[in-house]
Amino acid sequence: MTVTAKQKKSILAVLAEEYKDSVSALEFGSPFQLLVATVLSAQTTDVQVNKATRALFARYPDPQSMKDISAETLIPYIRTLGFYRMKSKHVAALAEMLLTEYSGKVPETREELMRLPGVGRKTANVVLSNAFHIPALAVDTHVFRVSKRMGLAEGTTPDEVEAGLCRLIPKKDWSDAHHWLIWHGRRCCKAQKPACESCPVGGICPRILTVN
Repeated sequence: MTVTAKQKKSILAVLAEEYKDSVSALEFGSPFQLLVATVLSAQTTDVQVNKATRALFARYPDPQSMKDISAETLIPYIRTLGFYRMKSKHVAALAEMLLTEYSGKVPETREELMRLPGVGRKTANVVLSNAFHIPALAVDTHVFRVSKRMGLAEGTTPDEVEAGLCRLIPKKDWSDAHHWLIWHGRRCCKAQKPACESCPVGGICPRILTVN
């Protein structure tokens, strides 16, 4: 089913109204804390990450407090998270790199962020948009799924879907649109058994129209 530009804009308008006050579910008090939390969130729920980072950030709130820290020291704080051994190495290494190359400050460009251990394009976009209010549209599993289902963007990779969404959505709305799509994916358009019967997009969603 072909989704017209007008339909796409109508879908986004509904999502914008439904999730207009949505923000990141990750708890953080600084760009560094958001960076670490986002690295830890890979293949793990934000709820689990928040439980772990409350204790972690109470002891290690910034790069300076992690000076010369080892990955093994971090493991007890994040053991409940998936891939915790790899993530502990990434966090220790990125803290060291921030201290040695960026004077302990989180850089504000995508290119510099992606130089940090464990930081890919999605994580960089999350930090840019949520910590520095720089327009960026992070595509995680929820955004990827919802965008494809609703016909908002085509592509087989997150980068392709991101490019499609950025062409469709005005730059000033990129950061907000990320939250609209991610919260819709969590609350309604779930991977298994999406709640189509109560979907706020209702009769304009191409998936619902195709099924019916």
